[in-house]
Amino acid sequence: MFAAAGSRINSVERYEVEGNKWVEMDGLPRFRAGCVGFVAEESGEFWVMGGYGESRIVSGVFPVDEYYRDAVVMELKNDDGNDVDGGGGKWREVGDMWEEGQRARLGKIVVLEDDDRRSPEVFMLEQTDILRYDLALNRWQKETSVPRKAPDEKSFGFVVLDGELHVMTLLNGLDWSETRRSRQHKKAGTLFIQIYHPRKKTWRSLVAKPPFHHPLDFSTAVMCTIRL
Repeated sequence: MFAAAGSRINSVERYEVEGNKWVEMDGLPRFRAGCVGFVAEESGEFWVMGGYGESRIVSGVFPVDEYYRDAVVMELKNDDGNDVDGGGGKWREVGDMWEEGQRARLGKIVVLEDDDRRSPEVFMLEQTDILRYDLALNRWQKETSVPRKAPDEKSFGFVVLDGELHVMTLLNGLDWSETRRSRQHKKAGTLFIQIYHPRKKTWRSLVAKPPFHHPLDFSTAVMCTIRL
């Protein structure tokens, strides 16, 4: 899974490991930036959710990004389970995932691959709530709430590991902007991890020391699960 930011683009490329090259694929239906993408291995689909494209002018001066509420899907495998010729098919537009005014933008996303199901389970961390994406309804449904709150949603890290959702925050950490302004060594604080099991509907927690000498900035850190 990855998050895309920066310039609005609609180009899509696939990295070919054996040939050590990038292969151009069918472009997105419209330009996007700040979107979230992931590959559902079992179903053979490439999903792209949210992001922003167009902008509107506020008070005749300030441009404000218009965030998308929809998702698009590219088929990577055919009905026989084989790769689609060229590495991917055409895009399928899913439609809006929430009503206008329900939320401003997509939250932090993690994808849980389930060996017993064809489709993955997609979860979103929105402030202190965890929502589950219902593929059939194309809607986000509340799953649970984080037991221990953080000052704001940017203070949380969100990642999936071994079938569980890990919500991370720093205890006794210092403000990242303050750390950047200072050249003195700062303590990294304590990493507090709240862990949710979607199947058991249970929470547990643990405390650990971060492997860094400076506080983690969860608003900009890139987090993902690595299979070894």
